[in-house]
Amino acid sequence: MDVAAESTNSESTGRARLAAELRQLRGLSGVSGRELGRRIDMSQSKVSRIEAGTVLPSLPEVAAWGAALEASTDTRERLDALTRIAHREAGHWRALLQDRGHLQDEVHALETMAVRVRTYQHSVVPGLLQTADYARRVFSLFQVPYSDEDRSAAVAARLRRQQLVFEPERRFDFLITEAALRWRPGSSRLLLAQLDRLASISTLDNVSLGLIPIGAEASTTLSHGFVIYEGPDEGRGTFVAVEMIHGPVEVVDVEGIGLYENHWSRLERMAVFDDHARSLLLALAEDIRSSTG
Repeated sequence: MDVAAESTNSESTGRARLAAELRQLRGLSGVSGRELGRRIDMSQSKVSRIEAGTVLPSLPEVAAWGAALEASTDTRERLDALTRIAHREAGHWRALLQDRGHLQDEVHALETMAVRVRTYQHSVVPGLLQTADYARRVFSLFQVPYSDEDRSAAVAARLRRQQLVFEPERRFDFLITEAALRWRPGSSRLLLAQLDRLASISTLDNVSLGLIPIGAEASTTLSHGFVIYEGPDEGRGTFVAVEMIHGPVEVVDVEGIGLYENHWSRLERMAVFDDHARSLLLALAEDIRSSTG
């Protein structure tokens, strides 16, 4: 079997397993497809397509499915795992975006389940910290083109996600390279507004903003960005989300997570925080103003 055929078969198996589990759960509960759709605000036709394996449901949709049918904790965790496996198999950006328009609601669901989110970015300001104009420009530069409608919806959804940062019971840690801060997806004015927002957010008690200066002595390489999600003790454990060029990847095994935890610690050694970080933001802003006249 060649690689392409093997990949196609794997994707079919992943969707089929998830579809069979969801179909069986509804059947055993004695709830009709129409009634389930009413409970979770989904059309009956979509319920049928999900159970047939022709539509891959999102994590929030599967979670709602399990909750509406009063599934056990073990069953919900199994459905969660099967959903993630199916999405990793079919997780190319073009396919995901064609199916949903944007993925901000799925990311928001992950952030909502977490009590601590650690984000490292080496090339762009993290989405949770972006201004509306910055976010709009980032989406316009994405390798898979958004329609105007989808881009507007994605920006609005990204801004809704940011409300979580202001919930004091959650913890957010950011590590951002100076190169990412200097990357300019629009006008100088746009970038200055973005730097000002970073300085403002850095004063929140539940936020740690670490900036990695270009001149910092290296303790590790500046690899691709990643996010470490930590759930509550009684809930889902730690996992890592990585946005690759081809699509999203999740790391859920203990050894893999450990590698990212170690990499985070090494990156932290290179960063400046608090007043030192805000001083760097001010210096960058002054450099931008002077270079643009």
